[in-house]
Amino acid sequence: MALDFFTAMEVSASGLGAERSRMNVAASNLANASTTRSAGGGPYRRKDVVLSSVAVPGTPTSGPAANAVRGVAVSQIVQDAAPPRLEYDPGHPDANAQGYVAYPNVNPVEEMVDMITASRAYEAGVTALTTAVGMAERALSIGK
Repeated sequence: MALDFFTAMEVSASGLGAERSRMNVAASNLANASTTRSAGGGPYRRKDVVLSSVAVPGTPTSGPAANAVRGVAVSQIVQDAAPPRLEYDPGHPDANAQGYVAYPNVNPVEEMVDMITASRAYEAGVTALTTAVGMAERALSIGK
């Protein structure tokens, strides 16, 4: 199986889309780190992106080369099952009878780490895509 330029671009583009989703979810988690009321009731629940390997268009779907080149896709965005963080604040409008407020299960440090790793992976994907485009341009200029 020959890896052509379009396949390299497809793989890079799939990674860029996945990392963009990870950055968006981390930003949403950070923005809602103090949201004690959500549409579903209770505090905001942290979300996480689940990625899966997918076949790249134009690559073999069976045989030994079937899994040689794979892309990535967001298979789902799930809510974290961790319980909310309870803080004692009897004056808060959402405090329970004991004076505790249920805050989202969002750790800002963890979200920033997720954001940084997604950003770095996105940068790496842009570099790979730029390299593939440059190689294609140089290959086309050989015939001139």
